[in-house]
Amino acid sequence: MTILAIDTSNNPLGVALLDENQVLGEYITNLKKNHSVRIMPAIETLMKDCERTPADLTKIVVAKGPGSYTGVRIGVTIAKTLAWTLKIPLVGISSLEVLAAGAGRYFNGYVSPIVDARRGQVYTALYQYQNGELTAVVEDQLVMLADWAATLSEMDNPILFVGNDLPIHRDKIKEVLGSQAIFANMTEHNPRPAELAMLGRNKPDEDVHAFVPNYIRLAEAEQKWLEAKGKISNR
Repeated sequence: MTILAIDTSNNPLGVALLDENQVLGEYITNLKKNHSVRIMPAIETLMKDCERTPADLTKIVVAKGPGSYTGVRIGVTIAKTLAWTLKIPLVGISSLEVLAAGAGRYFNGYVSPIVDARRGQVYTALYQYQNGELTAVVEDQLVMLADWAATLSEMDNPILFVGNDLPIHRDKIKEVLGSQAIFANMTEHNPRPAELAMLGRNKPDEDVHAFVPNYIRLAEAEQKWLEAKGKISNR
C-alpha cells in the first residue's frame, strides 16, 4: 500500500507518501504562493525522491476543507483527477481534523483547530483522542470566534488551540478562557500531510465523480451573486 496525501486547503502546502506503516517522505511549506503552480512539481519531486511511480500508488487522500476556497478546490481537483486516471480509491479528510491529529495526540483534553475566516469568524471544530482514535466532539463549522470561545468556556476540560491563524485570535481566546486555553507550539501549526495519509488509510472510499469539497460557506463571489438575485439573505 502506498498512499499519496495532498493538502492545499490553506497557506501550507503539503504532500506525503505513506507505505504500509512507514512515512516515506513529506513536503511542507507555509507560503502565500500559488498552489496551482507548485503542487504538481511538489508531488513529482517527492515521488522521484522516494523512488515511487504513479503505478505504485494505491490510494489518494486529500484535505477536503474547510479553508481557502481556491486552495481546497485545487487539491480536490488534482486528487480526483489522479484517482480517476490511476483507477485507485479516493478519500477526503477534514482539513481541521488534520490539524487536530498532529497537535492533540498526547493531549489530555479537547483540541480546537483554528482557521481564520475573516470578519471575526473562524473555521473550527472540537476533537479528542479516545482510545488512540481521533474523534469529533463538535463537527466542523463556521462561527464567530467570540461565540466559540464563550461556548468552550462552559466546558470542564482544557482546550488545546492549534493553527497558523492563532495570532489573529489569541488575545480574545485568552481573555475568555484564561488558563483553560492551551496553545500549541509553533512547530505544530502546519498540518502534516503524513497525518492526513494516516487518517485516510482505513476510511471508506469516496465516489470519485460525486466527491465535492467541504467549503462550509459559499465563495464570496457566489455569495454576492445569490444575494443580488435575492436567493439568499445577506444577513
